[in-house]
Amino acid sequence: MTLLKRGNSYWIDIGINRARFRKRSPDNSYKGAKAYELLLRQKLARGQPLEEAKPEKKYLFKEVALQWLETYVRNNNKPSEYMNRKSILRSNLIPFFGDKRIDTISTYDVECFKHYLLQDKMLMPKSINNYLCILSRCLKSAVEWNIIKDIPKIKLLKVPPQKFDYLSEIEIDKLLEHATGLWHDMILLALRTGLRFGELIALQWRDINFTEGILTVNRNIVRGIEGSPKNNKSRAVPLTSSVIQTLSNKKHDSVYIFHDENGKPLTYKVCSIRLQKICKMSSLRKITWHVFRHTFASHLAAKKNSIVAIKELLGHSDIRITMRYAHVNLSVLQSAIATLEPSFQFNGTIASQVKEKILI
Repeated sequence: MTLLKRGNSYWIDIGINRARFRKRSPDNSYKGAKAYELLLRQKLARGQPLEEAKPEKKYLFKEVALQWLETYVRNNNKPSEYMNRKSILRSNLIPFFGDKRIDTISTYDVECFKHYLLQDKMLMPKSINNYLCILSRCLKSAVEWNIIKDIPKIKLLKVPPQKFDYLSEIEIDKLLEHATGLWHDMILLALRTGLRFGELIALQWRDINFTEGILTVNRNIVRGIEGSPKNNKSRAVPLTSSVIQTLSNKKHDSVYIFHDENGKPLTYKVCSIRLQKICKMSSLRKITWHVFRHTFASHLAAKKNSIVAIKELLGHSDIRITMRYAHVNLSVLQSAIATLEPSFQFNGTIASQVKEKILI
């Protein structure tokens, strides 16, 4: 260790493990520099680092959340998913956790957040679980970025089995009878293909192969943003003769099959309002466009079609999702029981009092 003077400053030249370092004395006097040299010698003797450890920066949740949104989410998600996560962060997660240090978020804090969403905002368990999953993903990224060491335990809420509505053949006929023009064609296509609403309004004429009678799902529109279909997978859906005939009679006055007066894709709000009017004219209960997808799947399953085939037609990533639509007629149950006791005869009167379909 050597004391050097360069200009008006004193420097301590240090050799450690075949490496050389120079530290500037905070005092420019010779006496002060010698005292600083002594201090460095004492630190080395005690095995202490020569540099003072910089205090770790403590990040607020909102700082990390916004950074996560603009890097991880924007890089790894579709634009519509980015907008969805941005909305959830700004409306619920940041207002609740925003000014809290991210390294201090505890399991208790998460439980308080769940209570707030349940009691104050009165959200459904499924929606709350979606928010919790986004919180978890954000915190996991913070661990990967070495901002925090671990994340609190996040327990999802129990969600009751999903109940969904679907139309009978009679209800389908009534609805189509009172729907005209664009709306008749759009409802018919939804009922016969099981497309999601976003896939329906994103359909373009180039997606239809009239020669083969095939529709290819190539895109999806969510929140006005056009992107790839859900699960990022295109799929082919065969068309019935009635759908082919209906599409053949339509004018090709836009790249989109169903569009507004300016040739632009329809919006959910416009379509929802019109569907409610048609339901009222048909003396039917209020339904959403997604009911047509449920109807498509339920009728296919009731007619004993393969669950695997239904899964592919719907574009599900997991067959367990498709199993929700596995309806069976009472006659199918009767046949199953009859195999155990062939001589047993079901009472038709009693059987008629049982629901025609049940969910397995």
